[in-house]
Amino acid sequence: MKKTKTNNEWTDQADVVIVGGGPAGLSAALVLGRARRSVLVIDEALPRHRVTGHSHGFLTRDGIEPEELRRISQEQIAKYPSVRFVQGRVVEAAGSDGDFRLTTGSSDVYRAEKLLFAVGMKDLPIGIEGLEDVYGKSAYVCPYCDGWEMQDRPIGILAQGDAALHLTRTVTGWSDDIALFTNGEVRSDTEKEELRSKGVEVYEAAVRRIVSAGGQTQRIILEDGTDIPRTAIFFAPKLAPGSELPAKLGCDTMESGAMAVDELCRSSVSGIFGAGDGASQRYQVAAAVAAGSTAGAVINSELLERDWKLRGAESRIL
Repeated sequence: MKKTKTNNEWTDQADVVIVGGGPAGLSAALVLGRARRSVLVIDEALPRHRVTGHSHGFLTRDGIEPEELRRISQEQIAKYPSVRFVQGRVVEAAGSDGDFRLTTGSSDVYRAEKLLFAVGMKDLPIGIEGLEDVYGKSAYVCPYCDGWEMQDRPIGILAQGDAALHLTRTVTGWSDDIALFTNGEVRSDTEKEELRSKGVEVYEAAVRRIVSAGGQTQRIILEDGTDIPRTAIFFAPKLAPGSELPAKLGCDTMESGAMAVDELCRSSVSGIFGAGDGASQRYQVAAAVAAGSTAGAVINSELLERDWKLRGAESRIL
């Protein structure tokens, strides 16, 4: 990491700037640090999974508290002196492959040859009274992350559109007592008959509120007065990308707003990469770590290619 002064402004220069310090960003930082790359991780320290008490499905760390996973990760990465962490939010980004320039909310300026966005997605309000009280305690979005803990409970599925049937089918792997709540959306008679034949009752009335105590779901009350006992919920979240900067830099996005990347985490813009749930439809920690590792290795490969072309060039000039 080095500092340069341009236009009377001190600027930090790194091989790679990683925007986002969750599992994907930290995984990439580890790979790049071990590759002896200068790396700056800029993170605002507001991870999406902060609402939940435990993180599941990541080998050797199943059930760990998210903040503890973050602490251990940063502690291990600290062994590699070329990686540095800065708390803040990137508000501006410009440049192209080989020379990106980023500005934080505190007006600090950083430059990098490669840029990795690992910003994740952020939850938007769904507008159901009481859902926030149980989110991360007895209401979740990912059955693979939290289905085991909710197994065999009376589960309510809150979802609309294509997600309704998909999420309902998925959750049947953990419970036989499932009810689908479409919150005012009318489903086809054919679909309702199919669901009921599988033991899934469908409630189309709008949800008035979720009743809970200490974060534990007790009942779901509908606007028509129907009161259905439920002790767990899986719901389809409304999401927005954690940063609008990839789109502003010209990166293609998916319908969800997440970055569109290839299997090597490369975006449509040269030099810009994406990893984690802000660049995929997968929300598991293990998937984010895998994507971050891939991104780190691919970024380093591109830098190595540059280094190889420059290798010996200085001595030839002299």
